[in-house]
Amino acid sequence: MNTNYVPLYRKYRPQAIEQIVGQEHIKKALANAIQMDRIAHAYLFTGPRGTGKTSTARIFAKSLNCEKGPTISPCNECENCKNITNSIPIDVIEIDAASNRSVSDADEIIQKVALAPVQSRYKIYIIDEVHMLTNQAFNALLKTLEEPPKNVIFILATTEVHKVLDTIKSRCQRFDFKRITTDDIAKHLRYISDNENINITDEALLYIAQNSAGGMRDSIALLDQLSVLNSKKEAISVDDINNLLGRLSFNSLTDLFVSISNSNQNDALNILNTIYNQGNEPVQILSNLLEYMRNALIIKSAQGAENSVIQLNSEQVKTLKTNIDKLEVHQIISLIDKCANYIKELKLTSNPKLWLDVAILDMANLSQNTKLEDLQKRISLLENGNTLKLVNASPYNTPPSPVKKTEVMKPAITKHDIAKQDKSELIEKKSQFSEEEVLTDAVPLSKPIEKNALKDLWLQLLDNVSSFPSRAILKQQAIPLKISEDEVIITIKNQNWLKQFGQDGSKHSFIVDAANKLFSGGVKKVIVRAPSPSDKMIKNEQPEEENDSPAPASVEKKIEKSEEINNEIVMEAIEVKSKAEQSSSQSHSHKNSDEFYHSDEVNMVMDLFEGKIIE
Repeated sequence: MNTNYVPLYRKYRPQAIEQIVGQEHIKKALANAIQMDRIAHAYLFTGPRGTGKTSTARIFAKSLNCEKGPTISPCNECENCKNITNSIPIDVIEIDAASNRSVSDADEIIQKVALAPVQSRYKIYIIDEVHMLTNQAFNALLKTLEEPPKNVIFILATTEVHKVLDTIKSRCQRFDFKRITTDDIAKHLRYISDNENINITDEALLYIAQNSAGGMRDSIALLDQLSVLNSKKEAISVDDINNLLGRLSFNSLTDLFVSISNSNQNDALNILNTIYNQGNEPVQILSNLLEYMRNALIIKSAQGAENSVIQLNSEQVKTLKTNIDKLEVHQIISLIDKCANYIKELKLTSNPKLWLDVAILDMANLSQNTKLEDLQKRISLLENGNTLKLVNASPYNTPPSPVKKTEVMKPAITKHDIAKQDKSELIEKKSQFSEEEVLTDAVPLSKPIEKNALKDLWLQLLDNVSSFPSRAILKQQAIPLKISEDEVIITIKNQNWLKQFGQDGSKHSFIVDAANKLFSGGVKKVIVRAPSPSDKMIKNEQPEEENDSPAPASVEKKIEKSEEINNEIVMEAIEVKSKAEQSSSQSHSHKNSDEFYHSDEVNMVMDLFEGKIIE
């Protein structure tokens, strides 16, 4: 064993403020504090790992205790500088809070603080990972941190500043270390590679920098690991890095992604087995594939900004653009969502290879999955009676396509057609109708059908009812007489529901809250009572909007045709569900008596999905 070998991240640890990579704002602040002789008694350095917190603390201690100082350029030759460089705890004491976190450890620090420095200007305590201290230890240090002796300085370093007590943070000057940029890391790695005669490509150095998450120590440690592959004939490449770290190559991920996007399950499974047999773990395979699809999504969505975000070179970006040309954004998001969910399953299962195969086969069924998701969304919207939202029926809320100005009428699908065609033919025929065509044929956007003002207000009030069962009951049992800012009058004939929604009922607050939400200024009076003979007179006082001339017969036919299409989709869902559940149909024979008070749509959903109303 070579006892003289020093790891690169220790060998190239910065020894002066100007040698710190990045963190320009911190270097300037500390240098000015030294020059202006405005040294605080306590500092808090926080930021991600490997960004220079401990190195900066040591350099700052050198600058203060150097025999030629205080200076921003310590000599690194005097005894004090050498002791700090070699971590000899004379006047600069480094403490690991992870292993010294108790109250007794804090008491020991407090007792030694009173002792004067041995041979330096200041006694400096550098407490690393200070968030590991217990609350009792923090509280024990409070008074000492607030008013330490003149020649004592505390430098606290942590990666999780949110775990440090606010009372501690308020007694320190806080400096936040940022992640080091990829370019700065790559330049520093090139400097180290040249000094150590490591033959490595610039692309490989950039790849190391991109995968270090902004941490300089991690990137230098990886370069040190790769240095054993050093050869004068061939430079270390990105493929060498992937092989050493067990990461999948870009070409392997490309082949797998192309087979998935083309819904070629046989090829996807064969490629997966090849990758798995090379020794790659299932979680690692899906994690690398997830990162690949993340790059694909960025290229597809943020064209022009991908060079500063993704970890690919120009040739790889060009290849990826070609592979995603036929994919939509919502399809890539669907794949990412599935891949992320399967990664969670892999971490919990005892048979990861099984779930890996299931994940790839599921994602490789892309074309059918996206059609099914879209159909489920359309059925859900139709069951809720919200046909206008069909123009944006994507399950991932993608922007709606522009509505076409002129549309050619398509033949409607009738019940006679359903009897003749099987399920696959029906879906294929319905797909001929675009979402924009259904909306444009049904209701012209330039001239919506106007409704009674009272009815519009009533529908808006129902939408504001926070309880879904109460909303369904009111929709079927209640009749509005008057809705205004001064007064809201609603009648309910059924005595059981009247008791619940009446003035003293438990559900009366739902109506009051909905009415106040409808009118931002609030409603003065909300009355829920039984119907009376005088109700007709009150209802006639409610103003109505003037309707335009009746819609042409052609428009009415289009509306009927759109409704017929929507009804056919719902009929198909009911037919498929009933066939699949014939064996368990007897379990649904007993229905709750309250079901008869729900709307037809609610009852249908309950029958379809074995649901029940829960307040």
